[in-house]
Amino acid sequence: MNIYSCLLLAAVLCVGGCQSAPSNPHPAAPGDVTVNFKDPEKFTDVRDSSAGGTSQHYLDVLSKHVQETAARLLTAGQKLTVTFTDIDLAGDIPPGRTDGVRIFKSLYIPRVELNFQLRDASSAVILEGDRHLIDMNFERTITPVGQYDALSYDKQLLTDWVRKEFRP
Repeated sequence: MNIYSCLLLAAVLCVGGCQSAPSNPHPAAPGDVTVNFKDPEKFTDVRDSSAGGTSQHYLDVLSKHVQETAARLLTAGQKLTVTFTDIDLAGDIPPGRTDGVRIFKSLYIPRVELNFQLRDASSAVILEGDRHLIDMNFERTITPVGQYDALSYDKQLLTDWVRKEFRP
């Protein structure tokens, strides 16, 4: 075998080995993932201003993120219900700030408490449980979710959980 053939064979093997695993051929729809928030006004921190009120916008963004992320890993016919019981967003809005800018320090780690139930097409429970999610090293995490997204660390925490919990 000449050098050209060896290089070509090596390139083909390398490219073939770099391909990612096939995606879910029959994913669920985002509508098959239901997200609820139990008493969100009591959550530790889901606010986008110093006024202290719960941000419906942030809840909607997190809900949509979980729906889209989980649906890609579930199989058509499966139904997932996720109920958030507490959220403490990464970062904090210092007292007196009125612009809603969150300050990120290692002190303000993202935390989520939730319970979930996954059912198959016949409504039989496949998996369920309570989870306490936390990312102590969130500042060192490179978030592919979105560098300039105010909820990037929180979304990454949820993405990591969904992948760990529901990856086939």
